[in-house]
Amino acid sequence: MNGGSSPVPGDRLVLVGGVLFVVGAVSCVATVAPLLLGADRLPLVAYLVTLLAPLGFGLALAGVLVSARARRRRS
Repeated sequence: MNGGSSPVPGDRLVLVGGVLFVVGAVSCVATVAPLLLGADRLPLVAYLVTLLAPLGFGLALAGVLVSARARRRRS
């Protein structure tokens, strides 16, 4: 994330947030597809997994802010 040097605070938050966002976005597409194709609806759990997208976005944003603050203090 930072060119192979020592880890900066917030890097892990960005990574975890990105993974959660991708999982939530894929789940969002997977839950909308049956509605558009006329198939049966997916169970409630599938719709709840879509909530990982905004959670992941928030975590990644928090990680970027923590990382920027740490770099600002270091310089």
